[in-house]
Amino acid sequence: MRPDILTAVRFNEAGLIPAIAQQHDTHEVLMLAWMNSESILETLKTGEVCYYSRSRSTLWRKGETSGHTQKLIEMRLDCDGDTVLLRVDQRGPACHTGNPNCFFQTVGAGGELTQI
Repeated sequence: MRPDILTAVRFNEAGLIPAIAQQHDTHEVLMLAWMNSESILETLKTGEVCYYSRSRSTLWRKGETSGHTQKLIEMRLDCDGDTVLLRVDQRGPACHTGNPNCFFQTVGAGGELTQI
């Protein structure tokens, strides 16, 4: 029998679902990545967030090389079942650039980018 979460999730044609990571206590949006059924189960089993790397076609445990891990506090599924929200305790910066989150560029009215 499949866990409820895997029955409820609407994976895309590649077997993936977008996952938004949010700091649980500040509600700061940290990043967006992808998960498949295996990474969801691994995250639930270990309590440490595991994603699916589309570029490497393999599981990617957040922080496995940087040490900047994400402890799962709560997993939520949106109303359509096509996006996962991961409420996490982020240890260190979330972005591979060293920024606290991946959303450090603002877009002006004319389309210009500014780093904050």
